[in-house]
Amino acid sequence: MADYFKRVHEQTATRFWINNVTRSEAHKAIEAGAVGCTQNPSYSWKMFSNAEEGAYAQELIQKAVRECDNADDALVLVQRELVRKIAEIFYPMYKESHGRAGYVSIQGNPFKEDKDSIIRYAHFNREAGENIMCKIPVTADGLEAIKVVASEGIPINATEVMSVSQVLAVCEAAKEATKNLEHPPVIYFSLITGIFDEYLHNYVKDNNVEINMDILGQASYVLARKVYDLVHAYNYDIGIICGGARGLHHFTDMVGADASITINWKGTADKLLEADAPVVPTFFQPIPALTEDVLLETLPDFRNAYMIHGLTPDQYEDFGPVVLFRSSFEKAWKSATEQIQKEFEKK
Repeated sequence: MADYFKRVHEQTATRFWINNVTRSEAHKAIEAGAVGCTQNPSYSWKMFSNAEEGAYAQELIQKAVRECDNADDALVLVQRELVRKIAEIFYPMYKESHGRAGYVSIQGNPFKEDKDSIIRYAHFNREAGENIMCKIPVTADGLEAIKVVASEGIPINATEVMSVSQVLAVCEAAKEATKNLEHPPVIYFSLITGIFDEYLHNYVKDNNVEINMDILGQASYVLARKVYDLVHAYNYDIGIICGGARGLHHFTDMVGADASITINWKGTADKLLEADAPVVPTFFQPIPALTEDVLLETLPDFRNAYMIHGLTPDQYEDFGPVVLFRSSFEKAWKSATEQIQKEFEKK
């Protein structure tokens, strides 16, 4: 097998994580150099129709229908059990690294993201394994939940991050929550660079905005650079994940950064392995001043994302790129719930 990701690890601080994998893809990813895994609320729906996992998922559905009172609770249980198997695959890495690698993150019901529900799902999902990392959205309620879950020593992947303001808010929340802990948990935040770019491209197309497409294509990279610089300038003890890749550049542009990049196996990781290109640390290349100016002057939501005070916590949940990201979860979760509901109706 080509060793692109292993060479990235050897030559830079950038790490490869895999996203929404089947069990066989998890093994392949680890062999290729993956050191962590993220799953999101669309994971179960993807597995229901997957040639490899569909039959196993159906067994879990039948078991959950017997044990639960409704489709919502059953889906939460099915998702946890699907992710449990992936966590078991990554567990030897977790043990060997003494908890520095081998995490698998999992989120709760995207339609129930109030503080109490988020905390309840975090506790429930942690029962699936020692290397389970609880995925929590950075919204007003999510920030309050993060404070509680972090103070309990539970590893966290703070997700749905699309702005500098969210990054600084979650960094401060994590810092405050863990300041008195002798052994603070591993905490990451996930800057969803690919979805951020997708949202801006949609905005430009829908509103007939005139902008140099080469500059537009750098938007998430410019945002990531500012986020990275601020986290290190303020010396926050938090890990950085970038995700939502919509092209190979969403991995390669980040090479050189002390960060983890999570990508799908099919269409991204496999293509990077196939290309097996030279490792080129591009993350710290200079950003032309014109690029930043054009993005700030032309795209209001880039400006909201880029400025330190561009958004307030009560605006996070309704911020356009966040809505786009969450809508894909909600659609898949709804489809999965409807499939499980049909099984309840057969009872």
